[in-house]
Amino acid sequence: MVTMGDMNNLLMCFFIVMMGDITVQTQNDFWLTMTSFRGSIGALTGGQSLSPGNLPQMGHNLMALPASKQARALSQALKKAVEAFKPEIESKYVRVQEDERGLVITLSGDVFFDQGSARLKTEMRPVLGKIGRIIKDIKNFVRVEGHTDNAPVNLVRAKYNYKSNWELSSSRSLNVLHYLVEEEGVSPKQISSAAFGEYRPLDDNSVPEGRAFNRRVDIVIVKDRFIEKSTVKDVNRPLPDEEWR
Repeated sequence: MVTMGDMNNLLMCFFIVMMGDITVQTQNDFWLTMTSFRGSIGALTGGQSLSPGNLPQMGHNLMALPASKQARALSQALKKAVEAFKPEIESKYVRVQEDERGLVITLSGDVFFDQGSARLKTEMRPVLGKIGRIIKDIKNFVRVEGHTDNAPVNLVRAKYNYKSNWELSSSRSLNVLHYLVEEEGVSPKQISSAAFGEYRPLDDNSVPEGRAFNRRVDIVIVKDRFIEKSTVKDVNRPLPDEEWR
């Protein structure tokens, strides 16, 4: 009796959550989803299976529902970024997407840096201002990632003292980091820099369009990684590898 009572309470809570949160779905969709569970939890007989259409999307949305206040903040940051960068996205200067890392704001290297240089161009500052305002509204770790194409260091890059694409990508990511911290007030504990050189391409380096796509700086708002207060007096947070674990 106790076990049955517990199960009934859990099912009631499940139905309350489903009815309360899934406001964008019709009542027919909801009941079709419920009947699809028949036959898989014991005494109920077989029901309808999910068919292609909007219900698979409903299932995807259920899996993506924010599980915490921080996760909801990241979801809001995605919407805010898409809205804030509409002109830049249309001009293909900026790309905003979400992947397994989190929210990724990609800046085109050709637009925001001179060839072979890590100095921030004037056009980049308003964009970084928008990024800074988004970051300050959340507690997620942020990683600035520098990338290049596979073109070897040439005389143009040599005059900037870059030994390889590692140094160039590192300098660009660090300059973006410094601007966000020093000019936009982003917490230095929240942000870090990484350099990948030519070794994380997104497109084919054998064609000009692909190389241009690979020359980029990614600002990654890391999913499910937040700055937390230390529970041990003598241990400062964040820990050295906390954002990567």
